[in-house]
Amino acid sequence: MSEKQSDLSQLTHLGHTTAYLTDYAPEVLETFNNKHPGNDYFVKFNCPEFTSLCPLTGQPDFAAIYISYIPNRKMVESKSLKLYLFSFRGHGAFHEDCINIIMKDLIRLMEPKYIEVWGKFTPRGGISIDPYANFGKTGTKWETMAQTRLFSHDLYPEKVDNR
Repeated sequence: MSEKQSDLSQLTHLGHTTAYLTDYAPEVLETFNNKHPGNDYFVKFNCPEFTSLCPLTGQPDFAAIYISYIPNRKMVESKSLKLYLFSFRGHGAFHEDCINIIMKDLIRLMEPKYIEVWGKFTPRGGISIDPYANFGKTGTKWETMAQTRLFSHDLYPEKVDNR
């Protein structure tokens, strides 16, 4: 078996019918080896149909979630990420909590050089909430990058007129 085949044989969701879990399930996340660990590059995921529940009212909250990361040795497999994000559908957590949970789970999973997670939630009660969290590997240039991006995050916010 080639190195490529053995790396991919560890993936259990890709190419198979998978049950969709509706309560927080970080155990569905899977990784594969980064084929270009010497290159610094961004990987970005856009999830325009994220859903979670308000922990107080049980009402659904909807958001677009943006995950950008610079991989180290491991990368998240996209179908497992989709199943993981879907698992928040029945999970009660505030918007800010969801974003931080997602980021911390992905840090534990991949140990990326850098990662940021941004949620753009649709308004409820006339207000939208757009939490942003990031992390750069401690003691590296990525830690400095995380601080710089956080300090300059959303200096020029977009016009929100129909979300």
